[in-house]
Amino acid sequence: MKRIWISLFAAAGLWHGQATATETTMRVATWLSPTSEMNTVVLPTWGRWIEEATEGRVRIKLEHDLGQPQSMIDLVQDGAVDASWTYHGYFPGRFKLTSIAELPNLGAGAEAASVAHWRVHQKYLAQANEHGDVVVAGLFTHGPGEIHMREPITSLSELSNKKIRVGGGVQNTIGEQLGIIGVAAPTTKVYEMLTQGVVDGVFNPMNTKRTMRFKEVAPYTLKMPHGMYLGSFGIFIGQDFLDRLSEQDREAVMAVSGERLSAMAARAWVQGDQEAEQDAIEYGNTITPASEQDVQLFAELTRGIEHGWLDEVADRRVDAKRALAEFRRIAREYQAQMDGNQG
Repeated sequence: MKRIWISLFAAAGLWHGQATATETTMRVATWLSPTSEMNTVVLPTWGRWIEEATEGRVRIKLEHDLGQPQSMIDLVQDGAVDASWTYHGYFPGRFKLTSIAELPNLGAGAEAASVAHWRVHQKYLAQANEHGDVVVAGLFTHGPGEIHMREPITSLSELSNKKIRVGGGVQNTIGEQLGIIGVAAPTTKVYEMLTQGVVDGVFNPMNTKRTMRFKEVAPYTLKMPHGMYLGSFGIFIGQDFLDRLSEQDREAVMAVSGERLSAMAARAWVQGDQEAEQDAIEYGNTITPASEQDVQLFAELTRGIEHGWLDEVADRRVDAKRALAEFRRIAREYQAQMDGNQG
């Protein structure tokens, strides 16, 4: 009997050693502040999902300070890291179709837009291969993009000829329609630019009041219903990394990605917006709701942006018009369902 127990313990030890040997770490390059929702909620939650789905065989490890957001795709394609995320607006000319999620006057929030973004990408837009040799694991938008200024602001008309940091993509076009002087710069540089007066304000979601400390240097905000725009982001994994996994684990990783990941990321950013807005008010910031006149003016000024987008993506050889109509339908129906559940 003693030999039997020894054999069982030995076999258990061998099995444990094999299980440990097959554990794989997915190194995820990240940026923005360590306190941002992406680094405290979204990526860690995705990591837990992956670990649970693979029964502990795949775990993620966040890697900070490996480069600017513009370098994230290259890091993954080159195999320096296994996965990452980035903002599509930092790649002018490359990501045109992803701007479908940024077009103004959608009438839906970030989660609804993110779900629609994923579904329409899978059905229509992925064939254009804008992301190149990486596997898209999620597509989401941040919360409503608002106007944050160093000096008081009460209406859109006060933006004319102001120097405003814009992040690229549809933001630039919106800025042109509002008569601003657009200044391109990564989010990580904006605090210093505001401090030094290089720019008068910034287009950004509310959460940056806290994560990027904009409440200290841009204490005045003009808040539009559902914001002026939604910024498009992608989460992606290296094909080489996925190829190293078993078929079972590859399927498990992708099963907890896609639409589920996209919706969760948007929810986290919106929750961050709500908390940051309250924090900014307590800090002494002034948040001014846009007037009905400004809401109507904004809609009029930006009405033609969708037609410009359709012209811009004509070379992508996808049915962009149908994709846009379906995107809007999905987003608005999803938003209506969310509003109904909350009611």
